[in-house]
Amino acid sequence: MKNSLSADLATTRSIEVDKPRTIDFMGEELRVYATPELVRDIEVTCREMLLEHLDDEEDSVGTRVEIDHTGATLLGMNVTISATISAVEGRAVSFEVTASDDLEQVATAKHSRFIVHKGKLGERLKAKADKANG
Repeated sequence: MKNSLSADLATTRSIEVDKPRTIDFMGEELRVYATPELVRDIEVTCREMLLEHLDDEEDSVGTRVEIDHTGATLLGMNVTISATISAVEGRAVSFEVTASDDLEQVATAKHSRFIVHKGKLGERLKAKADKANG
C-alpha cells in the first residue's frame, strides 16, 4: 500500500437508481432502491477509492457492513454516496458513509475492508478448493 492511504481521505460517487437496483416484489409502482444494491454500491465506492492508494498486486475485500437504510429512493433518482476513511489499522480500513438522493439523506453506514495481496489470496483460495474437493 502507498503512503498516501490515510484517515480522512474522502470520495463521492453519484449513481442513477436504474431498474436492476430496485426491488420488484411489491410491483412496478413501488420500485425503490434495494438495500442489497445500496450495500453493493457502498462497497464499490469504497473499493474504488482504496485502489488509488494500493500497489498493483493489492486489492481489498469487504469484511463488515453496518447500515441504516432510512429513506426510499425512487427509480430514476440519483443517489450520492459519500465515503470517508475513518481509520487505517495495518491492512484494515474503516469507512463512514452517507447516501443521499435528490431530496434527502437515505442511509448511513460503517464499512470495513481488508487489503489483500492478490497472489497470496489466490494461493489460499486454491488450497481451500483443493481441500474441499478432497
